[in-house]
Amino acid sequence: GEIVHIETPKTIADGAQTQHLGNHTFPIIRNLAADIVTVSDAELVEAMRFFASRMKLVVEPTGCLAAAAVFAGKLDVAGKRVGIILSGGNIDLIRFADLVKGSA
Repeated sequence: GEIVHIETPKTIADGAQTQHLGNHTFPIIRNLAADIVTVSDAELVEAMRFFASRMKLVVEPTGCLAAAAVFAGKLDVAGKRVGIILSGGNIDLIRFADLVKGSA
């Protein structure tokens, strides 16, 4: 593979808004990643809503990408032990509330 430049994606996951992978990141992903999946903003919000309502956690959209992929059934995790790293507070609380209650 090779680095491909794209238009900056429009997403609520601002940490994922990049036009291309860097020269250091690309070889790591090429050598170690088994697959790459995408999730929609709606799937991100559903994951954020889950963590807010069930676990009382504020998880920013970018920090919720892997969980959203699992919740949306985009990764084969059946019968496997899975760990997901969540990261959180890099989101304005009013924006977070608007997203999880559905008014954004």
